[in-house]
Amino acid sequence: MDIVFLGVNDVGFRIYEWLCERDGVDVLALVTEKDQLGLIHDLTPDLLVSVGYNYLVPESVLDVPTRGAINLHPSYLPYNAGKSPNVWSLVEGTPAGATLHYMNDSFDEGEIIERKRVDTSFEDTGKDVHRRLEAAQFEMFREVWPAIEDGEVETKKQDLEQGTYHTTQDFVNLCKIDTDETVRVEDFLNQLRALTFPPFDNAFVEIDGKRYYIDIEIRRADDGDCADSPSDGLIESY
Repeated sequence: MDIVFLGVNDVGFRIYEWLCERDGVDVLALVTEKDQLGLIHDLTPDLLVSVGYNYLVPESVLDVPTRGAINLHPSYLPYNAGKSPNVWSLVEGTPAGATLHYMNDSFDEGEIIERKRVDTSFEDTGKDVHRRLEAAQFEMFREVWPAIEDGEVETKKQDLEQGTYHTTQDFVNLCKIDTDETVRVEDFLNQLRALTFPPFDNAFVEIDGKRYYIDIEIRRADDGDCADSPSDGLIESY
């Protein structure tokens, strides 16, 4: 099977290397920029594989491969299409996971080939979920690939009315903490842990003309530590 690979992010590079090592698979090109899409018309591959490609692929290009184009997205579609799905699953309490789907002329709206749910907990940060999603994507792609090779996949249409979509600007807006806003404590903690992704500075407040970045760590108490009184380790002052 002749493939053109579109991408590539960290998990995409792992899949790219994995495909290059497969018998019966010939990866004709690695496309990372928008102005390289014209190569697909010249190469006429059987399949396009997209992992971490940042541009919308036009229908004229999607029509070239005889076996279609597939995209691996780090969310449990139709939830959290678009950017930063690891963040929004924590902020909005939506399912986290990975989805392999056929591509159409809209971002992350094509028919689903396979989905894999990823569990999250109140201790998780955006970085924790990101790592878990990377592992889930790689594992799921390898599991589904034989069916794709054999042309035996069954697809499911997305319920787009149920889904959510976020842009880069949504993420930028989320990072600035409004100190005058009234919010539920749980929602505020969810926002901070979703934006915690060291070494990157995401959540911030601006006070007296100065910017302060915020990370958060939430640790689950050991069994038996949930007493009514404070920890014995606290220092009392008189």
